[in-house]
Parts: sequence; structure tokens; C-alpha cells
Amino acid sequence: MQRKYVFAALLVSLNVSAQLTKDTTKWYDKIQLRGYAQVRYNGLLQTNEDLECEQCDKSWGGDNDFFIRRMRLIFYGQLSSRVYFYVQPDFASSSLSTSLHFGQLRDAYFDVGVDKESQFRFRIGQSKVPYGFENMQSSQNRLPLDRADALNSAVSNERDLGVFFYWAPTSKRKLFSTLVSSGLKGSGDYGVFGVGIYNGQVANRPESNANKHIVTRVSYPFEIKKQIIEAGIQAYTGKVTLVSTSPGVNYATDKLYDDKRVAGTVVLYPKPFGVLAEYTIGRGPQFDKTLDSITTQRLHGGFVTASYMLNLKNNVLIPFVRYQVYQGGKKHELDARSYNVEELEIGVEWQMSRYFELVMMYTMSSRRFEDYENQDNYQRGNLLRLQAQVNF
Repeated sequence: MQRKYVFAALLVSLNVSAQLTKDTTKWYDKIQLRGYAQVRYNGLLQTNEDLECEQCDKSWGGDNDFFIRRMRLIFYGQLSSRVYFYVQPDFASSSLSTSLHFGQLRDAYFDVGVDKESQFRFRIGQSKVPYGFENMQSSQNRLPLDRADALNSAVSNERDLGVFFYWAPTSKRKLFSTLVSSGLKGSGDYGVFGVGIYNGQVANRPESNANKHIVTRVSYPFEIKKQIIEAGIQAYTGKVTLVSTSPGVNYATDKLYDDKRVAGTVVLYPKPFGVLAEYTIGRGPQFDKTLDSITTQRLHGGFVTASYMLNLKNNVLIPFVRYQVYQGGKKHELDARSYNVEELEIGVEWQMSRYFELVMMYTMSSRRFEDYENQDNYQRGNLLRLQAQVNF
């Protein structure tokens, strides 16, 4: 009999303790921290010092040296069943080629769930614009060291300030999460369907016109036996104001240009063979050297990445190859610089543990990138690139 009383008292004590813990939990107890850092060296086997890629990696070309590409700290937490927040600064931003390692905000947003499971949710603040799988995919997970020109030229640094609405059933949200946590190189949870309105001048820049960009995306992952496939389509429209022009170049009086694109995505997740392919078409500002002017022109391009995942005891080895092309302007660069790109990259990612990995990638690049001050600029060359990454 005494044992029953003792057992009952113990249950009551545990229940009271649980209630007290529940009642006294503070919002700051729910904040979590993670991050990653990348250090690169691009100077091995370089054949052309004038070969550069401004939007890719500023340590390309010239006198290459060791370079901190990213130093990210991520603060995040589920404050309640319907409110989630995410803040990510980067302490390796480069304002100038002579000034490195500035702190700059990358993400600062909160999600508000419409329903209890947050299948329907609004994302408010500065976050990634849902355009392109590789753009959505974290650089912590991506195999090639830089995003492909065609899709990434749509949104520099992949982010902007606005409001986005996402929907996905709970089962698909769990699958999106698993595709990242299991090491299958997923893009994260940006919903099966997304739509949003944002400034259009990219992150950390003020809006420069009265127009807003509108974007929409549909991306659906599904399983066939042991394979997982994801297919998607996305599009956006808006007007962009040029922020960097050369003296002497001709441009629209208000520097305002149409900015419209559509893209398709197909993903075969690496189990063990994987493929990621994306292609975009559209219209946007581009430098025209025959007129010494910036005009609205057509653009197109895409890429295919193939990979094979090898699990070797406590190590993971992923050889990969990517081929990409792009012909069009880059609205965020000087004079909406004109590009004609063809590039082949062959590499391997070696995950020594969940905390540390190495990437070695050989790049064979052909790039024509021209603006008013630098016309007839065709560069071709090869280089071996190395990256060490720590995850915490």
C-alpha cells in the first residue's frame, strides 16, 4: 500500500514539475545557434590571371591568396507553435577588393503560421527569393563552389526584403527537412507552392523605384521506390533600377528596366547517383557595345550537375561534374555587364565528419564579360580551386 502512495506522489511531483517548467520557459531559452565557415584558395594551376567572376568569388584572378568566403552565424528558434524566427549575419563580406571581412546581414525574417501545423505560413523580412533550386540551396550543402551564372544572376546574394507566402502539407515539409538533414543536398523548405512581393534591388540595398517584384514558385518532391525526384517551375516580374553606370554610357532616363524571368528545375537526389538541372529564359537590362548603350535584351542559360555519393565507413565522398552556359546581362554589375559564359567544372567533396569537409574542383572557363569601359573582353582559362569548410 505504501508503494502505491509513493508511486502516486511521484507522478504528482513529475506532473507539477512539468507544468512549472512549461509555465516558466522564456522565449530566449528557445534560441539556438549554428553556423559554418569556408576558407578557399584559388591560385593553383591558374592559366589566366584576367579570368574573373565578380558575382561568384572575388578571389578569382590576379594574385590569388587564401580567402575567407563565408563566416556565418545563424540564430533561430520556434518561439511558439506558429511563430519562428531566423537571423543570419555573414562576417566575411567584402565591400572592396582591398577591404575584407565586414559583417553584413544576410537573413532576418520571421515565419507566421496561419494554421497550427504552419502548412500555410507567411515569411516577413529579408530572406531568399524563391527562384531556382540552386539559389535556395545553402552554400553549406551545395557541391560546386559557386552558384551557376544563369539562375544566380536573377538575384544577387539570392535575397531581398519582402513578404512571401508558402504552403506545403506536413508530409512534404518533413520530406524537405529530411533531404537536407540526411545529406542528400536538399534546398530546404520553401513550400510546394510559394508566392511573394519584394523590393527587387536585392538585399541590403534600398528600393529605388515605386515598382515591386512579384515571384511565384511550384516545386514538388515525390518518391519512386528508393529514388526521390523533385520538379519545379518558377517565375518573377518587375522593374529594376540600375545602380552602377560608367560615364559616357547611354541608358534610360530613369535607369528603369523590365526584369522578367521564368525557369524550370529537375532534381534526382543522389541515391547514390544524382542530377540537378535548371534552365532560365527572360528579359532584362544588358550592355550593348554596338550602341554603347544599356538596353532591354533577351537572356537565357542553365546548367546540369551530376554527382555520385559514396559512403565509406565514417567518410562520405561525392565526385561531381557541372556544365553551365549563360548569355545575357547581369543587372547588379557595372553597366548591366554583358556575359557569354561556357564552363565545365569537375570536383569532389570529401566529408571527413559532420563537422569538417574539403572540396577540390578544377574549373575550365570561357567568359566574355563586357561593359562600357571594358569592351571586347574575352577571357579563357583553367584553375584548381580548394575549399575547407567547418560546420557547427
